Amino acid sequence: MKKDIHPEYRDIVFWDTQADTKFLTKSTMTSEETITMEDGKEYPVVKIEVSSASHPFYTGKKIFLDTAGRVEKFNQKYKKK
Repeated sequence: MKKDIHPEYRDIVFWDTQADTKFLTKSTMTSEETITMEDGKEYPVVKIEVSSASHPFYTGKKIFLDTAGRVEKFNQKYKKK
């Protein structure tokens, strides 16, 4: 493999903000924020809105997710004049 062309593959925490669940895994994603886990080590953290812990298909619960008023934006854009 060529050197210095691949992103760094490292431990990272994905934090599902809806379910307040944290997953420690490996990824090439980067983040400026860090978090200290139960093992005492500090990891970069990426905040996500939906994961298997909060997705309705996996949990069987219905949730309402309206990010930035998408319906209102649509209605304003395509409102009849």
